This record gives sequence, structure tokens and C-alpha cells, in this order.
Amino acid sequence: MDGVEKMVILIAFLVTLVLDQLTKYLVVKNFTLYQSIPIIKDVFHLTYVQNRGAAFGILQNQVTFFIVISIVVIGLLIYFYHELPLDNFWNRFALGLALGGTIGNLIDRVRVGYVIDFLDFRIWPVFNIADSAIVVGVSIFSYWMLVIDVD
Repeated sequence: MDGVEKMVILIAFLVTLVLDQLTKYLVVKNFTLYQSIPIIKDVFHLTYVQNRGAAFGILQNQVTFFIVISIVVIGLLIYFYHELPLDNFWNRFALGLALGGTIGNLIDRVRVGYVIDFLDFRIWPVFNIADSAIVVGVSIFSYWMLVIDVD
């Protein structure tokens, strides 16, 4: 395993265990369900919610479905890791973020049956670090595929 591969694994590990799982643990231990604390009033709050669905709360209470989908996505990300041209830092970084985010939310679904969300910008559904990592990772990789690598 080369140094770059180790970096991707480290990013996935850090996103999943340190940032995502630690922040979720702190929210659960220090907030009551639906409690909201304004950081910037009417702009950004920390609000504890339990998301029993997917993005925007769709497909509520389909835990088994989301566990299976998460495992399939993790498998695809690992496959892509070995198949896609990941010859630069940003592509590996993006893949590490997507993998870490997917694992972070999978841990929640397996452990408690829902995803713990807490980042609340008031004009968008409440989300978490794992969700952010997935969106940033997919965005970086999409940019590379659509803009940079246009052969």
C-alpha cells in the first residue's frame, strides 16, 4: 500500500470516527431531542434531530434498506478506488471523504436505527458532518470528471 492510499484511508477514518462520530456523541450527550442552540441567531443553530429517512427526510423508517444501500455504496467506492484514475491528491481525497461519510451514517443506522443530525442552517434540512463529507467528496470528484478530465 503506497502513501497516497494510506492517506485516503486516514481521511476516511478521521471523517468517520473523529469528526462525525465524536460530534454526534457530543450532541446526544448534551442535547435533548429537538433542542436548538443558536450560534448565529436565525442563521445557524445546533439542533438535535433523529433522521429516520434519507436526504430531506424521504423514505422514513426504511433502516434495512438504507443499511443495504450504504454497504453497496461502500463496495462501489472501494471498487472505484481500484478502477478509476485516481492519480492525484484531490480525487483520492474526494473518495476518502465520500467513504468516510458513508461509513459515519452507516454506523448510526446500525447502532441506533437513525442518523443523528445537528447542523441547522434554518433554510436547509438539518444535517451532519458525514453528510457534508459525502457532498464535498462527490462535488470534488464530479468537478474533476466534468471539468478537468474532459478528453
